[in-house]
Amino acid sequence: MNTSNIAWAVGLAALIALPFLYRDPYHLHLLVLILIWSFAYTSWSIMGRFGLVSLGHGGFMGVGAYVTALLWNHLGISPWIGIPLGMVAAGLLALVVAYPCFRFRITGHYFVLVTLALSGIVLQVITATRDWTGGSLGYTPNRAPAGEGLMALQFDDKTTWYLIALGVWVAGLLVWRWIDRSMSRYAMEAISEDEDAAAAAGVNVTAEKLKVTLISALMTALAGALYCQYQMFISPDTVSGIAVSLQMVFAVIVGGVYVSLGPTVGAVITILLAETLRIRFGTSAVGWDNLVYGVMLVMFIIFLPKGILGSILERLKPKKA
Repeated sequence: MNTSNIAWAVGLAALIALPFLYRDPYHLHLLVLILIWSFAYTSWSIMGRFGLVSLGHGGFMGVGAYVTALLWNHLGISPWIGIPLGMVAAGLLALVVAYPCFRFRITGHYFVLVTLALSGIVLQVITATRDWTGGSLGYTPNRAPAGEGLMALQFDDKTTWYLIALGVWVAGLLVWRWIDRSMSRYAMEAISEDEDAAAAAGVNVTAEKLKVTLISALMTALAGALYCQYQMFISPDTVSGIAVSLQMVFAVIVGGVYVSLGPTVGAVITILLAETLRIRFGTSAVGWDNLVYGVMLVMFIIFLPKGILGSILERLKPKKA
């Protein structure tokens, strides 16, 4: 076992032991949010690192959250079944939108605009079907009867949710690492450089793009469903729409899009920023986080394009003689 693997093992062991040694509910709550959003941001980075900039991931997150909650409230279908169904719905939506784009070479700014429209459409559908989804007022999953919390994936204990979120976060890092070490990485890097040259070299451009898009959409939908089950309240503004998509872009770019832990660094910044503004200014600071995200995003793109963690790792690399 090399030094890197040992460091990962020690770090993971420390994270597992943390909630048993430190039980402050508020801080555990923040850690759960950071882990869930880290997983969502990692999902976006799977596409973003290859130049597939999507502003539609808020739509995938919203689909995962609302499908799970609606199935539970209206049909009594357990989230253990509803979450996979929500992921399938998000995956189908991703394929319906992405396949024509990739098949007909809709790339660059045009692809960004298509995904932007997708995010807006999902937001409008959720808002318009207020009789079912609660619209802009939000939606609350029904509380499970006593003794059925496991079936409903509802836990009052922060430690339980922390361990669930930690497991999902680790799974997201493993997926990122799997893609990073697979042939798909080299295929996608070739595609991002020159699609025609990659196709001439034998790369199935459409299939490779669809693969990473589908994986990214499924993971994002899972993040949305878990966020819904943890918070027990969702609204179009918190799990869907352009604001959520832009938050993902900001966090990944600031943390480091080409580093596996970059999205996690971005999650720490976004969650702590939102909490600081909420505690310091209360309701008068609603929307300020998006303003700060925008300003910081421009600054990082100009002055620190590799993000915080990416820039740190680059500086730590031994210089060639």
